[in-house]
Amino acid sequence: MVLLSNLTLLSLEQATTLPFLTQRLAREGARVIRIETPGRGDPNRYVGKNILGEDGMASYFLPNNCGKQAITLNLGVSEGRSILHSLISNLPVDIFCTNNRPSSYAKLGIDYETLKSIRPDLIWLGITGFGPDSDEAAYDPVLQARSGWMELTGQADGPPLVFGLPMVDLGAAEHAYGAVMKALYQRAVSSLTPNPSPSGRGEGVRVDISMFRSAVTWMASPLMLTALGEKMARRGNTHQFFAPASVFPTRDGYVYIAVGNDRQWEAITQLPGFESLADAEYQRNAGRIADVQRLNQRIADCTRAIATADLMAALNRIGVPVAKVNDLNDVLTEPLLKSAFARARDPRSGAEVILPPLAEVSDSGLAELSFPPRLGEHNEAIYGGVLGMDTPRLAELKERGVI
Repeated sequence: MVLLSNLTLLSLEQATTLPFLTQRLAREGARVIRIETPGRGDPNRYVGKNILGEDGMASYFLPNNCGKQAITLNLGVSEGRSILHSLISNLPVDIFCTNNRPSSYAKLGIDYETLKSIRPDLIWLGITGFGPDSDEAAYDPVLQARSGWMELTGQADGPPLVFGLPMVDLGAAEHAYGAVMKALYQRAVSSLTPNPSPSGRGEGVRVDISMFRSAVTWMASPLMLTALGEKMARRGNTHQFFAPASVFPTRDGYVYIAVGNDRQWEAITQLPGFESLADAEYQRNAGRIADVQRLNQRIADCTRAIATADLMAALNRIGVPVAKVNDLNDVLTEPLLKSAFARARDPRSGAEVILPPLAEVSDSGLAELSFPPRLGEHNEAIYGGVLGMDTPRLAELKERGVI
């Protein structure tokens, strides 16, 4: 059984954080209808390489939008808002999502109170930079800076660095996923009360996700330690509390070695070629931390003469965590992942989008994904099929910029 096949989402979405969330829900079987402004739609449609040779389907847009339908709708005009409200009323919409700024909610007719009055059992989700009481604009790197992430990222003697992925966007999407699951549970429980809602599906819930607060939740240890007076700072590839834990060169690449206890360290010093590291002051982690720069250089002198595969085999035999520093092509062919990647093929061009597996090891309950939709690709199917609009009516709405 496809897990969420009974769910329908309308999502006024753009950029990364909300499309990443709804893409996951689509992979689990939900019907996701993304709403975009007529004309150019989501700006991410034009970011990256134009691999299909057509406008509005650039590479950066594709991964987060598989498995969805797409309609265009101008919510800046009253007729557009009226059409949205008709969709809320006529579709079995379970969840409405937006990552617009809070000041636009009422103007676009998407505020919780308005939509709840149409469908009382609606789960309403808003993802914003700083929560519903702030209208500040925010992008992922801005939030990385403000939440303290950049203070902890980079070399000790270098400038603050942004993380290599938009982890605030992605983390907020994961937090929103959990909040949506909780809201669905709350609605289901309320449907079992003596006086359930007329729909029988329970009471709706408003969910607000602050990307800033989401980012700060990952900072539990650094913030606690800072409050206690312990200095936290950038450390490059090393760890503040454990050594050795860093990137080391090999004869043909790099590995990351992470020693988590003194037993593992002792085992390393007994390997052929590493005996010179068996200094008394390194027997305990505290001694290794105290001399970490020199220690890491001495380890590098040992590892750079060994092939990556041989070094990994030796460390794996003695139970020391180690990984080759993979490039992205290596990840695509990783044996533990290779067969689990999801694929969505474009019937028009034959192009294929490859998506990483979800975190759950079991792939049961996942839907077969369609290729990311063109801008407004499903206008006729949804406006015609749900609201009964005929072809001349759709053409007239398009001509006036309503859809």
